[in-house]
Amino acid sequence: MRIATLGRWVAIVLAGLLAGLVGAAVLTSVQAAMRYWLGISPPQEMIPDRLAPTLSINDFFALFGEYGGYNGLKRFGIRSGLMGVAVAGTLVGALYALVVESRRSRASRRWPLGTTEVGGLFVLGALAVLWAGSLLFLAPTLDTNFRGLPPRQAEAATAVGYLVAFASYALTMVTVYRFVAPRRGPVAARGDGALEPPAGGPDALAMGRPLPRRAIVAAAAGVAAAAPAWALVRRLNEKATFSYDGTVYSNSDGRGLQGITPTERFYTVTKNVVDPEVNTGVWRLVVDGKVDDPRQYDYEGLRALPAIDQESTLMCISNRISAGLFSNAVWSGTPLRDILLDAGVADDAYEVVLRGADGYTDTFGMDKALDPTTLVVWGMNGEPLPRIHGGPVRVIVPGLYGEKNMKWVTGIEVVDHDVKGFYEQQGWGPDFVIPTRSDFFEPRVRSEDGRFVFADRFQVGRAVTLKGRAFAGDRGVSKVEVSTDGGESWQPTAVAYLGTRLTWRHWTLRWVPREAGDREFVVRAYDGNGDLQPTESVGTVPQGARGLHRVLARIDG
Repeated sequence: MRIATLGRWVAIVLAGLLAGLVGAAVLTSVQAAMRYWLGISPPQEMIPDRLAPTLSINDFFALFGEYGGYNGLKRFGIRSGLMGVAVAGTLVGALYALVVESRRSRASRRWPLGTTEVGGLFVLGALAVLWAGSLLFLAPTLDTNFRGLPPRQAEAATAVGYLVAFASYALTMVTVYRFVAPRRGPVAARGDGALEPPAGGPDALAMGRPLPRRAIVAAAAGVAAAAPAWALVRRLNEKATFSYDGTVYSNSDGRGLQGITPTERFYTVTKNVVDPEVNTGVWRLVVDGKVDDPRQYDYEGLRALPAIDQESTLMCISNRISAGLFSNAVWSGTPLRDILLDAGVADDAYEVVLRGADGYTDTFGMDKALDPTTLVVWGMNGEPLPRIHGGPVRVIVPGLYGEKNMKWVTGIEVVDHDVKGFYEQQGWGPDFVIPTRSDFFEPRVRSEDGRFVFADRFQVGRAVTLKGRAFAGDRGVSKVEVSTDGGESWQPTAVAYLGTRLTWRHWTLRWVPREAGDREFVVRAYDGNGDLQPTESVGTVPQGARGLHRVLARIDG
């Protein structure tokens, strides 16, 4: 008898596991559909964004090393999230089976879908805890909406979407469990508290008795429920950032570097697994906070504002000396200053907080916000702003590192206190002003040993053309000098691309070696104020790389 009872309970737990797994499949399909069509980010995608700002820079980079870079870490996060939903959903199903088949539960009154009052309360309680817990834990990222809803609407859509998704799991789990383990008779409680078997059979008739054939049908239904999720996840994967995140603008393909970077070669860095695909019909830009008259712009309304074209260079704070997270473009848009002044900035305004459709946030001071060169842009190199570069609308802040130049912007809030941005919370900064820097880009330089690639170009009596870049944020570049003897003497360079005070300058130097031997080449630049670039070598953490670019070459006789 005990063996039979134990076997029945094992079967019941297995039925619960199956019900939970099918429920998890439905949950994943619903989440994937919401992500694909409505832009609602599921918890398993949002959790990394919630946790990343809380990590120190060292811990963040340590994870890169452990999982094969940022893209490897993203892949791990998605795999872990999908696996976590399956495992957690399955275990909750088993727990539900144990609760609903307990003596107390079987003595309680019946609820819809074949569950009991105790089982129903367990499901509702678990649903409430999961929903409320998700909203509380993910509160800083709830304004994420990859279709471009403004922050407040995005928060509401996320909350409703989570409730619908979790409810779909609960409904599926209960339905599948009762299908696999139907209850065939009520159970009454005797005066002594013991259960009275139904008149039509033993106590087992009142318990869920798992039916193998129905279990097979339920398993098939689970596979069918997982199919849409698999298809949608594959579609999202096709749009994933893995193929372009970390794209550098370099001349390694032999095409050289142009003064204006072609849009398709512009450097790209993103925190997302799948970047926003904003619907301009629902997108809005909200300007609020410490302003007299909060504003909201739709896409056409923003483009109708007076606009300018402005050439500006962008560079990532992680860009090493001579690396290629560094590009230049002509941006079309409206000065942020005009938008803020129309809204009426309060006297105690301290900085602006920018919010993106992908949940990214960053800030900069009112001096930059009111600088006429800071733009809210919708165009790049004469075309609409591409999706991977922040389309339909981003912010360009000349002189500050790329992380401050927000993509997919949906909200601009004026605040009266200091707020730390996404990466700033990790410890980056506090100075995000780009220092003056310069480098060689032709002949190409090997990053492994700091030598020019085309060593055969360096021969006594044979002229070689050196080329490079110099950049000083929004201060302009006044001159660039090159040393061919390790810094003992310096020669002025010619301008190959002048640009503007907001852009890089390309330089060139034609040089003829006079004697054989090893040579160290060094380049240095002066900003528009006549100040020499920092010469001490400093790594990218936490305020961006500084120092002189030094390259070795062997001069053949």
